[in-house]
Amino acid sequence: MRAWRIGAYGEPADVMALGEAPVPEAGPGEVLIRNRAVAVNFPDVLLARGQYQERPPLPFTPGIELCGEVAALGPGAERFAVGQRVVATAIGVMAEYAAVPEASVHEAPDALDDAAAAAFLIAYQTAWFGLHRRANIQSGETLLVHAAAGGVGTAACQLGAVAGAEVIGVVGSEAKARVAEASGAARVLLRGEDWAGAVKAAGGADVVFDPVGGAAFTGSARAVGFEGRIVVVGFASGEVPPVRADHALVKNYSVLGLHWALYQRRRPDLVAEAHAELTRLAAEGAVRPVVSAAVPFADAAQAVQRLADGGTTGRLVVAVGE
Repeated sequence: MRAWRIGAYGEPADVMALGEAPVPEAGPGEVLIRNRAVAVNFPDVLLARGQYQERPPLPFTPGIELCGEVAALGPGAERFAVGQRVVATAIGVMAEYAAVPEASVHEAPDALDDAAAAAFLIAYQTAWFGLHRRANIQSGETLLVHAAAGGVGTAACQLGAVAGAEVIGVVGSEAKARVAEASGAARVLLRGEDWAGAVKAAGGADVVFDPVGGAAFTGSARAVGFEGRIVVVGFASGEVPPVRADHALVKNYSVLGLHWALYQRRRPDLVAEAHAELTRLAAEGAVRPVVSAAVPFADAAQAVQRLADGGTTGRLVVAVGE
């Protein structure tokens, strides 16, 4: 099979190489999937740079999220049938086949095509757990979403709007503002302006969804309202900001961490419940991944580099069969 490999750390376009590899076998409790589409995620960038929290031994295959069909079942894997269309997440799936733990596999939503389904699992689960499990968002509250035109940002905007929140997005350009608005943001502010002051003047945010870190978190602490909740999702800016306990005390706000993969390991029941609810919302047309481009398999390294360079909106997806 064709598979992308990383043999040294660096920028994705420099270290990702396309080659041949044996088709893996489904081991105990595993599902072998013939991939149709693989979504590009920021962890792919961090994996290439050697900066992700998990560091597979070199060389390794990147890719963490897919849509495909079940090709074979390992011993003890019983939840799926050969030929069934599924989505899954695991490190090492940027290839034509992937063997993944059965616990990380879910039925693909019928309402979504392969590209959208490949981009559905991680972003919407992350947004769902951040907004509902961690922040307990309520109808009528104000939700501030950073990187609101990105993959997880557009998911947070859509789910916030579905929950009845007033969604404010922060983006880096006017072009990205249109993407955030189309995803449910009632108001969009530019990162280069005093967005924190504008949100504070409007009464503050009840919930902040922050996958950026750095200056975004610092501004969020200024913009968050009384008893507000800042959900820390990641650090796409490359800067991990300090959390000032004295400031949280004075303003009565909470800082909540979200590591979604930890739920998949420790509370897979909650992940399955969320997937069922998100699948229902997709069937109703209330949510849908914003896929900005589907690129051929041979262009995967360039797609990951585009995400690393920060100019993308929505999701990039690699079409494995092309």
